Amino acid sequence: MDKIRVGVSSCLLGNRVRYDGQHKLDHFITDTMIQWCDFVPVCPEVECGLPVPRESMRLVGSVENPSLITTHSGIDHSGKMQTWIVQKLNQLEKEDLVAFIFKTKSPSSGMRKVKVYNEKGQTISYAGVGMFARAFMEHFPDIPVEDEGRLCDPGLRENFIETIFVLQRWREAVKSRQPKELVNFHSRHKYTLMAHSTEKLRTLGKLIASSGTLDFDTLVNKYRSILLELLSLKKTVKKNYNVLLHINGYFKKILSSEEKEELLKEAENYYRELTPLIVPLTLIRHYTMKYQESYLKEQYYLNPHPVEMKLLNHV
Repeated sequence: MDKIRVGVSSCLLGNRVRYDGQHKLDHFITDTMIQWCDFVPVCPEVECGLPVPRESMRLVGSVENPSLITTHSGIDHSGKMQTWIVQKLNQLEKEDLVAFIFKTKSPSSGMRKVKVYNEKGQTISYAGVGMFARAFMEHFPDIPVEDEGRLCDPGLRENFIETIFVLQRWREAVKSRQPKELVNFHSRHKYTLMAHSTEKLRTLGKLIASSGTLDFDTLVNKYRSILLELLSLKKTVKKNYNVLLHINGYFKKILSSEEKEELLKEAENYYRELTPLIVPLTLIRHYTMKYQESYLKEQYYLNPHPVEMKLLNHV
């Protein structure tokens, strides 16, 4: 698989572009994700022409349409930033990004919970969105986004990483322009999709079943739209437990009674949140290889992303 193209706030890569001349290096991004991702760094404040170091800025005015004002001198950089944003978004259209990781609470790059002030310097809201982040999300509504703060949560991190790997595999399936590759994609992701939404899985299944009668581009656009909606629905312990029970059904005629009991016990321990998901999945992978269950060997649900990321150890 080709490396995944991910946009990222430049300071998270260790670049000293912040207002104080420092960085906000994120080791998960630079030490782990970098093995499978190509990063496209973006620093709105530096790229729009501001120096390093520089006076800090904040959002001032309404939550929906704030201005970007320096903290002490009160200089309005909104116009400069907006002009740069239009040009930058056009450039990013050519980058083929799969996702973007923003800097938490930044007045230019924060995707959530950015402070908004009134003209007297008083905080009026904690629900602001950075000027560039807002424009990016409006311009690229189909590109998944996160910030490094939310990625500290094991569940959100696992969901985001799974999503970008699924979307990269989808892009590579589409490149072939062969309906059979879309069918293969859907088949190998069956239980991954089920863990997000059984209802949307059925919808996608019907769409794939009609692949012989639909124009390829129409099929791709419809499938991708529903796929993005499905991936935005977070997996839960209950949903994963349901998938585990479905998978267990593949072994009902080949496992001994003791093995069946062990498999069910580990699924129930996960459901009771006594063990992480990696425990029942490891046992399922063992039986899959032991009994050469060909369909399960192809399922990405059992291996959603590289083991080096250690993501299933904590969900």
